[in-house]
Amino acid sequence: MANLKDIRNRIKSVKSIQQVTSAMKMVAAAKMRRAQENMEKSRPYSSRLAELLNMLIPEIDRSLMPELNVREVKKTLFVVVTADRGMAGAFNTNVLREAHKAIDKAGQENSEIICIGKKSVGYFKNRNYPIAVEYIDFWNDLGYSHAMKFGDEIISRYINGDVDQVQVVYNRFVNVARQEIRNETFLPMSYDPEAKDSDYNPERLFEPSKEAVVKTIIPRYLNTQMWQFLLESNASEQAARMLAMENATSNANDMIKDLKLQFNKARQTSITTEMLEIVSGAEALS
Repeated sequence: MANLKDIRNRIKSVKSIQQVTSAMKMVAAAKMRRAQENMEKSRPYSSRLAELLNMLIPEIDRSLMPELNVREVKKTLFVVVTADRGMAGAFNTNVLREAHKAIDKAGQENSEIICIGKKSVGYFKNRNYPIAVEYIDFWNDLGYSHAMKFGDEIISRYINGDVDQVQVVYNRFVNVARQEIRNETFLPMSYDPEAKDSDYNPERLFEPSKEAVVKTIIPRYLNTQMWQFLLESNASEQAARMLAMENATSNANDMIKDLKLQFNKARQTSITTEMLEIVSGAEALS
């Protein structure tokens, strides 16, 4: 059994770690509230743009815009969205596992990767996967300009014919306790025939034309969609970190209780031993 000094030092060490995890939980909670507000504000706008395009794309010639062209898939670009930091439970691990599986299915020779976040960069570099571009150290200053920058790089690779399909793997925020791993096709743009608005009237007039409206909306929609991916991932990261730190704080509290019990048992054993030695010594003298 460990001596009293060792147990006392362990209790002190665990209490110190508990203070750190508790502070990290509060910081993550504050960041999550802001990230969640921004994400929820953006969802209606991106959803409405998606609904509008879903109604119009089937009614125009897809060859009018390269973003709508469906090609034979020979090379796929995977955009993997992770965090720069860890200590967020399985947040990064789940995304990387899904991306790894999808890339292996497509084949490394038929894939390119754009890594968003240090965790994805480190993961794929260590495994010698083909990283085309990496973006790191921007999450604390996340803004719409980042979405436009990333979107321009992705779209240009598709339009230039470097890749034939773009898949985005990220965490979608469901609630504080749950985040969903999504692997969505970013390009070419598609539509869901079952998602048409029931109020849509095909005889509705568009000025100057449906084609012109689609050409105007698509670049804005793609940038907004990339912005939504980043917002969803940021909110999910903070929620996952807050939950992980809450669990760590609770576990530290349980560990402190166990160590205190162990300390009391060791002290009781020590006192009993000393008393037995005193009694034995007294009997020997008598």
